[in-house]
Amino acid sequence: MLFREFGRTGVKVSPLTLGAMMFGAWGNPDHDDSIRIIHRALDAGINIVDTADMYSYGESEEIVGKALAGGVRDDVVLATKFHAPMDDNLNHRGNSRRWIHREVENSLRRLRTDWIDLYQVHRPEPGTDFDETLGALSDLVHQGKIRYIGTSTFEPSDIVEGQWIAERRGRERVVSEQPPYSVLARGVEREVLPVAQRYGLAVIPWSPLAGGWLSGRYRKGADLPVSGRSQRTPGRFDLTLPANITKIDAVEQLAVLAEDAGLSLVHLAIAFVLSHPAITSAIIGPRTLEQLESQLDAVKVTLSADVLDRIDEIVPPGTTINPADAGYQPPSLTDPALRRRSSTNS
Repeated sequence: MLFREFGRTGVKVSPLTLGAMMFGAWGNPDHDDSIRIIHRALDAGINIVDTADMYSYGESEEIVGKALAGGVRDDVVLATKFHAPMDDNLNHRGNSRRWIHREVENSLRRLRTDWIDLYQVHRPEPGTDFDETLGALSDLVHQGKIRYIGTSTFEPSDIVEGQWIAERRGRERVVSEQPPYSVLARGVEREVLPVAQRYGLAVIPWSPLAGGWLSGRYRKGADLPVSGRSQRTPGRFDLTLPANITKIDAVEQLAVLAEDAGLSLVHLAIAFVLSHPAITSAIIGPRTLEQLESQLDAVKVTLSADVLDRIDEIVPPGTTINPADAGYQPPSLTDPALRRRSSTNS
């Protein structure tokens, strides 16, 4: 694989990142099999592995830790995330200094490592001052427990605010963003990717196969596959919803385009993501060794201008067909009270 610059850090990473969300109870509960998949990815040249504390509630991190035990760890850029609830305790979640300093220790223990290369804020938390979060993460950098700070699924304004805080308040700088990006979810092309380019951030998008929609499993007239992911996020998969009906129509057109180009739909989808100049490394999340093998050679594919133009016709640039695929909606959209002036304040 031809390695790419990880933003302005000087670190070099492979164009594919191995995502570990499917290792554990959420996907593949067989630890030995999951470890074989990780080792195969490393043997194929992938040198960056991404997980999160919330994936199978720590089990994914434990599996990754087992796989990287020994001398393998030093050669891997290891990324994980925090933010999501880990149990029913209201303080065992979020972006507060209190939780960050506790949860990083849990992740280090599960990952069997002394340091995390990239520690990412998994989602924004408007009620927590971003300076509070960056202050805690800066402390961890200075302590040597983490090397770099990243964000995931942040709004463009939040990304800019992070850069402002680092400059004005002397915090460590956010060096990467991990947004959703696929042929079916192109909303980040409007602002997120241009902002990342402006500030020299690495971009490691999640779900280039759109949660499996671009794997070939979701086709018109076929039985809907049952998976843990579809049960956790039904809004992304329910084929009675108009947005998902539109998605399946787009998939049919993309499948024809891939066939005409002599490509698998999987290779077309991943190559599309990797073709954007803002993208550093696309996160692939195989559950099985077969799925991993089907994705590895996507790095060898270069899409022609004609194919890219046709993709733009099927799903116009900047379009996310189903808002549920955006991964995050700010409270300004989800909380009606924030959009309606109260009678007492009118």
